[in-house]
Amino acid sequence: MVGRNVYATRPPTVAELLHAAERPLFSFELFPPKDDEQGRLLWDTVRRLEALGPDFVSVTYGASGSTRDRTIELTHAIAEHTTLRTMAHLTCASQSRDRLRQVVGAYAGVGIRHILTIRGDMPGGPLQPWVRHRDGLANATELVELVHSLGDFCIGVAAFPDLHPEQHNADLDARILVAKEQAGAGFAITQLFFTAEHYFELVERVRALGSDLPIIPGIMPVTRLSQIQRFAELSGAQLPSWVVDRVTAAGNDPAAVRQIGVEMAIELSQRLLAGGAPGLHFITMNRSTATLEILREVEPLARVH
Repeated sequence: MVGRNVYATRPPTVAELLHAAERPLFSFELFPPKDDEQGRLLWDTVRRLEALGPDFVSVTYGASGSTRDRTIELTHAIAEHTTLRTMAHLTCASQSRDRLRQVVGAYAGVGIRHILTIRGDMPGGPLQPWVRHRDGLANATELVELVHSLGDFCIGVAAFPDLHPEQHNADLDARILVAKEQAGAGFAITQLFFTAEHYFELVERVRALGSDLPIIPGIMPVTRLSQIQRFAELSGAQLPSWVVDRVTAAGNDPAAVRQIGVEMAIELSQRLLAGGAPGLHFITMNRSTATLEILREVEPLARVH
C-alpha cells in the first residue's frame, strides 16, 4: 500500500492510484468543443462531473492531430480552473517526430503530466490502411517510448477487448499491450466494448504474459440509434447482435432508446466491478446526465471493495 507521505510534494499519478488499489477509480473522457455552444455544454458538464470528485478526466486528440491546439488549450484550462487531474490524449498518425515532441513539450509547458498515447487512425477512419509518416512513428509502442524519453510523464495506452480491427488476433493484442508497458506505460484504458467476458479474457491473456498492467474498461452508453452506426465506423468492429436487437426494439422512441442504453451500461459496469476491474472510464460525449445516472447505480458496488 502506498503511504500518504510519499505524495507530500505532489499528488499521486493515475498509475500510483491504480497500484495502491484502495478502490476502483472513476474517470471521464471529454473532447474539445468546435464552437461556443459546444463550449458552454462542455463546461457545464465539467462542473457537474467535478462535483463527483473523479480521479481524472481525459481530453481527446483528433485524427492526425486535427484538434491539437484545442486539446492543449482545453486540457490546460481544466487543469487551471478546476480541481480535476487532467490527462491529454496524443496520437502519432500522420505526424512527424518533431511535431510530436512539440506537442509533448506544449503539454509539459502547461503542467500536464498525464498523456494517453494512441497510434490513431488515418484520416479516412480505422478501416483505412495504416501509412507511416515519412518522419514519424510506426506504432503506439514507439509513441510510448518517445513520450517516456521526454520527461517524467504518467503514460496511458489503449487496449482492445474486442480485438484490434486490423489484426483480429487476441494473443497479438495482449503481446502488444505488454510491449507498451515495457516501453513505459503505467496503465491502459480499453476501447468501447459491450461484452464483459471479452474484457476479462484480455486481462487473463495479459496476466499470463507476466504483466500486472492495470486495464481500465472504457464505458459509453448508447443513447441514440445513430450511435450504433457511428460506433461501428469508429471501432472497425461489429456491435454484438444482442446490443443491436435490444436498442432497436425501442423503435423510434428516443427516450426508450436512451433508457435501454443506460441500463446496458449499468449492467456492464456492475459486472466489471464485481469481477475486479480497477476502475471505469466513462466516454461522456461532453454530456453528463447519462453518466450521472450510471454512477448512482455502480458507486455502491465500488465502495465495498
